Amino acid sequence: MNRFNFLAFLLVPVLSISANLQGKNSEPVVKEVLGDHNGSEVSLFTLTNKSGNVLKLTNYGARICRIDVPDKNGVRDNVTMGSETLETIIKGDAFGGAIVGRYANRIANAKFTLDGIEYNLPVNNRPNTLHGGRNGWFSKVWKAEILNNSKVPAVKFSYVSPDLEEGFPGTVTIEVIYSWTDKNEIIIDYFATTDKRTVLSVTNHAYFNLHGAGKGYIFDHILKLNASTFTPFNAVKIPTGEIRSVKGTPFDFTVPHPIGDKIGETYDSVVVDGYDHNFVLDNKGKVNATVYDPVSGRIMEVLTDQPAIQFFSGNGMMWKKAAGTGSNAVKTRSGFALETQHFPDSPNHPGFPSTILNPGEKFKSRTIYRFSVRKDK
Repeated sequence: MNRFNFLAFLLVPVLSISANLQGKNSEPVVKEVLGDHNGSEVSLFTLTNKSGNVLKLTNYGARICRIDVPDKNGVRDNVTMGSETLETIIKGDAFGGAIVGRYANRIANAKFTLDGIEYNLPVNNRPNTLHGGRNGWFSKVWKAEILNNSKVPAVKFSYVSPDLEEGFPGTVTIEVIYSWTDKNEIIIDYFATTDKRTVLSVTNHAYFNLHGAGKGYIFDHILKLNASTFTPFNAVKIPTGEIRSVKGTPFDFTVPHPIGDKIGETYDSVVVDGYDHNFVLDNKGKVNATVYDPVSGRIMEVLTDQPAIQFFSGNGMMWKKAAGTGSNAVKTRSGFALETQHFPDSPNHPGFPSTILNPGEKFKSRTIYRFSVRKDK
């Protein structure tokens, strides 16, 4: 064998390995098995769009783990708080990035009445039920399916919630499809049915920091909310039933301003130390919220067909060594959430939009988180 043939012989397997690796990396969705949780397989799904930007999901809680998008200089960074190993996903923030239900937000005194029957729920946010109870959908291992026929990278998660799970009536089948478009849009489609009258409000509970996860506070992010009213609450964050104008209050984001601008102001004899409030949306189906980070140039837009957004400014939020955000816990107010949903405690407020789902009906909803960049002029 002459020298040329010998070199060619060595080179062929190298090229073959390289081609295989490139093929693997070019797949729109790649599945990685992380391990077992209570007898069910937990996996991580990496979705890559044509721009090379990445969305990572897991079937534990059907949650978002990572969102890599560029800044104004083209530098990619993760803009959501999340974890990518089995241990950190299980032990991290219970709600972070997850699908929460059956009822997102709070239900007063952990009970509601439907068709004359009082349903008692677990208390996990004393004295209320929060985000579906102690073992809500955020804590379940969902069935996962890569949608190979989709035009964009997409994964479907599904779960069957049995009758009286966490006290809620009816067996509910829920499906959530995440699609990751070439326009850097996370499209979340929700579908649900029930075999018995029940109540339903479902959302995604991702935390965002457009500087990059774990990179400082979010008070300098500029927020615009197309919501001219909000629902005031009592001392335990249950709506009073009033729908009040935001005009002249610290809750007016109809004109964009930094999130931290009005924190510390006194309103209704109480110091506003942060936001965890339900905003009633004005323009359902259009751009409902826009967040801009002047440092990175990143923009996030939120579009939904739901009647409200819960804006949470990360008060008291702590992460337990979340992978991708460094070895230290993420500090309070270093992430914000914009949870598209129905009003808190609607089952106990006849004047609020109904959250009742009947047998034979199909609940459908869509929320989009769209990422883009504004470059310096």
